[in-house]
Amino acid sequence: MNNEKEKKLIRVWCDGCYDMVHFGHANSLRQAKALGDVLIVGVHTDEEIAKHKGPPVFTQEERYKMVRAIKWVDQVVEGAPYVTTLDTLDKYQCDFCVHGDDITVTADGIDTYHLVKEAGRYREVMRTAGVSTTDLVGRMLLLTREHFKNIMVFRRGDREYTVALEHSSNLGTDSTARSPYTGCSQFLPTTQKIIQFSSGLSPKPTDRVVYVAGAFDLFHVGHLDFLEEAHKQGDFLIVGLHTDLEVNRYKGSNYPIMNLHERVLSVLACKYVHEVVIGAPYSVTADLMDHFRVKVVCHGLTATTLDVDGSDPYKVPKERGCFKVLNSGNTMTTDDIVQRIIRHRLEFEVRNSRKEQKELAMTKALQKGHIKLNGDCDHTAKAASLINH
Repeated sequence: MNNEKEKKLIRVWCDGCYDMVHFGHANSLRQAKALGDVLIVGVHTDEEIAKHKGPPVFTQEERYKMVRAIKWVDQVVEGAPYVTTLDTLDKYQCDFCVHGDDITVTADGIDTYHLVKEAGRYREVMRTAGVSTTDLVGRMLLLTREHFKNIMVFRRGDREYTVALEHSSNLGTDSTARSPYTGCSQFLPTTQKIIQFSSGLSPKPTDRVVYVAGAFDLFHVGHLDFLEEAHKQGDFLIVGLHTDLEVNRYKGSNYPIMNLHERVLSVLACKYVHEVVIGAPYSVTADLMDHFRVKVVCHGLTATTLDVDGSDPYKVPKERGCFKVLNSGNTMTTDDIVQRIIRHRLEFEVRNSRKEQKELAMTKALQKGHIKLNGDCDHTAKAASLINH
């Protein structure tokens, strides 16, 4: 009798490439989790992504690890099929599938969710405006001298949260891009979004509070492994995020690629992080340590730049005997990610352009009523024809 009265857990399925996992992915998964109790996330292989979209930036192993670290995810299914089937939902005992309100099609123009839609086992959530993997790749491809000239402009005033748009060419990453999905709109940070991502927790009096600080730009597996190691040093992990201007000072002319509020949400989505200090001081001060009751301050193996006045930013925690250097075993940096993009620049330019054109064709066809993304053979043929032309 007790078992019969127990509420049946609603199991939700999501799937995708999750390449360069960003706060848009995390927000989609947060919304999906809110529709049920258990969230299962399928991640596609490198081979499948290359076939249908173009080369991924991150390897499948890196993408599996990144998705597992998102705090709303309960289970990751490796090598999920590109087209979501009822067999997949049944295999993992999922009630329905959730996806954003953007278009996702195969290389042949087939709606990847047509089977679950037809069966009534599909739910839709709002896509996060202002960010996409295509957009982030485009930002890195824009790392030019002209970008450097603009960086000090777009970090201030009414353009503080926009991205330099010069020389965007055919990348489909700025507000002039014709696709409503790859086009980069201005990201509008709100307190509500931060609250939605926040854990809402405070450290207990007995908790050992750990503090780390940095840029955490283009949040990646190197950051993730470091935060996992830092999390092991205590009970409550606080991450200090430096301002855009501060990051630009110690990282160089082209950084950060993501603005402060984008970086805040990316870090808050990580399951190892309990709290974030927005615009943290570069030097770890006594006031900061006392206010948050910090017991240990950690830093990775990367070199530390001196503060503006030439002082060691970790002088105070070192004097207090609570500074610790961590070796996460992962040497990846944001620079490494940018270099991946630069090395394969032409491939990613083609990928971005192809994706934008595909979405544009599908959007126009849907608006004119020429096709319906329901898996019908005739409609699929028309969609493929529109995409190829």
